Amino acid sequence: MANLNKVERSLIEGRAALIVVDIQSSTFIDASEVRSIDNMPGYRDRMEAARGAIDAARECGIPVIFIQEVHHPSGVDFGRELDGDEDVHCLEDNPKTALAVEQMDVRADDIVIRKRRYSAFFGTDFEIYLKGLKIDTLILVGGLTDVCVHYTFVDGHQSDYFCRVIEDCVAGSSVEAHEAALRAMEYLQTGAVRSLSEVQAAMREQ
Repeated sequence: MANLNKVERSLIEGRAALIVVDIQSSTFIDASEVRSIDNMPGYRDRMEAARGAIDAARECGIPVIFIQEVHHPSGVDFGRELDGDEDVHCLEDNPKTALAVEQMDVRADDIVIRKRRYSAFFGTDFEIYLKGLKIDTLILVGGLTDVCVHYTFVDGHQSDYFCRVIEDCVAGSSVEAHEAALRAMEYLQTGAVRSLSEVQAAMREQ
């Protein structure tokens, strides 16, 4: 049954942070046709578009938090992650695992959360920073829409944050998976899926 008692929410409720999920060097230096993780067409373009959200956040004094997936070269921390379609990826000693520092304007004093699972919340100090910054709204960009973005969104939702995802600044393992993940996030929080222009305008109104 449809929720007839929904409360209309602002795009940004309270204090926001921009969460940049797994935009790493592999996107910009790996032109392989066969990749350890599938990327939908236009993946790189969507990651590049995320820079527009980062620049707007910095201009408006909104904290930017970078999330980086890493795994030990021994593979001891992969767990069940390789039981599906993904091959070995994001090894700590591989240059492709580094954050896309130049493309995303990652700065020395930025908060960087290194994670070993899909969600930025799982086994990290992410929420300690969110609490310290008194964040209410998480604005997500990056990849994959259907994996790390989705699971971070879900954990944020379950932790009672307002969660938003910029649809033109995220990309999935396939177009179908990307679109399904966006629908799943919108199901959890009405108005969660927004465009870059909408988010930039909301940031400037803060």
